[in-house]
Amino acid sequence: MAKPDFYETLGVARGADEKELKSAFRKLAMKYHPDKNPGSSEAEHKFKEINEAYETLKDPQKRAAYDRFGHAAFEQGGPGGMGGGFGGGGFSDIFEDIFGEMMGGRGGRRASGGRERGADLRYNMEISLEEAYSGKTAQIRVPTSITCDVCSGSGAKPGTQPTTCATCGGAGRVRASQGFFSVERTCPTCHGRGQTITDPCSKCAGQGRVTEERSLSVNIPAGIEDGTRIRLAGEGEAGMRGGPAGDLYIFLSVRPHAVFQREGADLYCTVPISMTTAALGGKFDITTMDGARSRVSVPEGTQPGKELRLRGKGMPVLRSAQFGDLYIRISIETPQKLSKRQRELLEEFQELSSKDTSPESTGFFARMKGFFDTLTD
Repeated sequence: MAKPDFYETLGVARGADEKELKSAFRKLAMKYHPDKNPGSSEAEHKFKEINEAYETLKDPQKRAAYDRFGHAAFEQGGPGGMGGGFGGGGFSDIFEDIFGEMMGGRGGRRASGGRERGADLRYNMEISLEEAYSGKTAQIRVPTSITCDVCSGSGAKPGTQPTTCATCGGAGRVRASQGFFSVERTCPTCHGRGQTITDPCSKCAGQGRVTEERSLSVNIPAGIEDGTRIRLAGEGEAGMRGGPAGDLYIFLSVRPHAVFQREGADLYCTVPISMTTAALGGKFDITTMDGARSRVSVPEGTQPGKELRLRGKGMPVLRSAQFGDLYIRISIETPQKLSKRQRELLEEFQELSSKDTSPESTGFFARMKGFFDTLTD
């Protein structure tokens, strides 16, 4: 049976570049990988075909020979002889990228010398609304791993050096044959670091890092909002064996305020006023977030729920010279514990009231009467 055309196997045109070839191979390899098709001989055969096609076309010399002579280029010692099987580096080069998650790996390689990037850290910080308004510089203490000062992060006792792993030859990976293809795995001796330490540092026990508590300064800008994340690059956990440090992420939460509620850059507060002030109009003073006192005028006949706005008295807009507004919601307080004279005056006021005095209630009860009249009819 004639072997299928390599370009057709990968589903690419003859002029496809390296990026297109690799992309096509990735998709097909994921689709036909034996782990995703257990017991399927057809998928196993297809997987072998696409790997052979990619191994040939990714190599410029082999591809040129194939374009000129076809499959004959690799038969009986032809000009492009492949050496057969999965011995080429293409499959292993991208194997971890494609199947890293399936095999439980992280999809990335360690840096040379066994250096590993340190983990990112999270720190939760709570601030007040006043601090969010003005901004602040906070000092925090973070327990984390730092580079060992005795071995300078190498993990080896001073005066000694890590040695190249004899099992993997410093690659950090070992290759094992499984049926018709080979699989790379993390070296069991050095655990992927490529080096072993025969005489470890006494302080860090060969880890290259120790756990200590550090004091850091965090700049919190004015106007910052609840849930904002601040990143401090390189302030996370120290890397293994002198590897780069991770990052520290500060997650901010703003405590609820006793007076103001925040919505974006605007502030809201509810102010209770007396029934007479709402009816006759008046003024009251309010202290805003900047510490100043502002006088608020209440129009005559103000109803409950009315909002009065103080421009520019809200929160600062982050990294801007602008400010939000302060909205004052009016709540009207009903008089309680009336004296005899107060009750007499209110009763007199009630007798003198008309539909013009309370148009909303008058209108409501008129509509309600009309509704019941319709039901009766």
